[in-house]
Parts: sequence; structure tokens; C-alpha cells
Amino acid sequence: MNLLSLLPWDLRRRRLARSVPAGPMRRFYEAPFANPRADWRALEYLALDLETTGTEPRSEEIVSAGWVVLRGPAIDLSTATHRLVRTSKAMPERSAVIHAITDDEAGAGEPLHAVLEELLGDLQGRVLIAHYAATERGFLDAACRRCFGGVLLVPTVDTLALAHRSCVRQGREPVRGGLRLAALRERYNLPAYASHDALVDAIAAAELFLAQMEELAGAGPAPLKAFLAPE
Repeated sequence: MNLLSLLPWDLRRRRLARSVPAGPMRRFYEAPFANPRADWRALEYLALDLETTGTEPRSEEIVSAGWVVLRGPAIDLSTATHRLVRTSKAMPERSAVIHAITDDEAGAGEPLHAVLEELLGDLQGRVLIAHYAATERGFLDAACRRCFGGVLLVPTVDTLALAHRSCVRQGREPVRGGLRLAALRERYNLPAYASHDALVDAIAAAELFLAQMEELAGAGPAPLKAFLAPE
């Protein structure tokens, strides 16, 4: 293995481990990241979905989080986790309708720092999977800064970006709405699930990821780095 190929990621991880305050963020960075040169089947992943009160990580809040672990090409449903997050203000009406979470339910949720600590523990050493990962990474980074005083750096696979790559590879333009999670699942003959439930959407993204990798990676070895989203 060429260790130079790991140096930028590993140097940044080690520097963050030294610079962030003691606690969940430091523990997260003390574990080595997944080797980007390894075959994707040899690694572990965590598929994540966040439901939020809006689209702006600096001013909006996480309402719920759902995640599940993948061990190579297998989803481990025993790890499926769903957490409601206690919000600091009343749920916006539109968010309450979309997510079917009431003010009382949000008020009875767990503190954000407790959910983040559990999530970071499960994400440690694994690759993040999300559909349009900019949302999950943006909200997690903002939350980690507020709760733990550190930025979030994590290797990530974006299933939306993989879908766009598939379109380019086949020489076709995606139809309007064709890159949405539900539309892509239909394209791969995956079952239709109800949306806007964090755990259901996380499992849906995990299943889509496996279908996409079967198409893009084929049967032979394929290094993780070929599928990672830009930082």
C-alpha cells in the first residue's frame, strides 16, 4: 500500500485529533479513517439521513436523525437507529407537516449533543453515505461546532453524485426530478418507501448505494477513492 496516498487525509485527521477539545470529537478523530485505496467491499459505512426545520445549517435545527451501518455490501439492520432531537423553539408549521413531528414530540426529544455523541461513535472509522450529502455534512458540521467546538471531516459517498456519474457514463441527461431518492430507487427497481422519516430514508439511501455500486464498480476490485464525494 502506498502510504503517501493516505497522507493528506491522515494528517488532517491527526491534527484535528490534537486541536479539538477533549470529548466526542477527539475520540472520533483518534480512530483512523477508512483506507481510500481499499476495495469498497472491504470497508464499513454509515448511511445517514437528517430531518431539519429548514435548509440553512447555521440558523435551522436538526429535528431527527436516522442511520444504519453497512458492512461492505451488506446492510446490518440490527444497527438501525432513529433519534428525535429536542428543538430550542416551536416547530415551523411546514416542517411539522412534512416530518409529522409535533411540538410535543420535538420537545421530548433527546438533547442534540447526546444524539451527536452517539452518532459520532457509530460513524467512527466508517464512511458516511447520504443522498445529497451537502445537507447532512453541513448540518453535522454546524452542530459539532456548536456542541463540541470542532469541525467535521469525514470520508463521504453521495448517492446523488453517483447517480449523476451514472448519467454521464450512459451519455444521458437526467430528467427533471430524476435524481431524487425515490425516483432513483424506482430506476433500480427498489421498493417505494414513505419519505421524510429519517431512518426510512437512511435505509433507502443505503439500498440505493448498493444498487449503484453494483452498476458502477462491477464485480472486480474498485477502490473507495473512486467514489468519494469532494470535501
